[in-house]
Amino acid sequence: MARYTFFSFHHQLDNWRAGQVRNSWVTQDRIDAGFWDAAEWEAVKKRDTATIHKWIDDQMKGTSVTVVLIGSETSTREHVGYEVSQSHNLKKGVLGIYIHNVKNKEGMTDTKGSNPFNNWSVPQDGQKVSLATLYPTYDWVSDNGRANIGDWIEAAAKKAGR
Repeated sequence: MARYTFFSFHHQLDNWRAGQVRNSWVTQDRIDAGFWDAAEWEAVKKRDTATIHKWIDDQMKGTSVTVVLIGSETSTREHVGYEVSQSHNLKKGVLGIYIHNVKNKEGMTDTKGSNPFNNWSVPQDGQKVSLATLYPTYDWVSDNGRANIGDWIEAAAKKAGR
């Protein structure tokens, strides 16, 4: 089944690496969201927070899964945090993919970033539970993301009942 998927990532630092994942995804006849040209993002990010959040919400409309592409600084990004929170609140399927081992345009890899799902906890069965215990993470390189991303996204969608 084709999944309309939102990709969340640190646009300034990880755009090249995220593009590698995106290109793998769309060449498998799938639909993505959360990717836009640099000029559009530059214009949007100069706006106030409420306008940026509305714009992100519009980008997420119709998606059933959010994939957080985790680079070295992703867990500290305000807008990634908003995208993760919104995805959880909207009961979308969610997963993370570490992309630090994907080479950038200079052929360099990066350091592994922190799991952004550790930044939030939610009540479950009377206790606070970290989103890191609810949402799986994978490594694009060592877990063969090119071959497995479809299965990861489908599993996240099914887990969310979508």
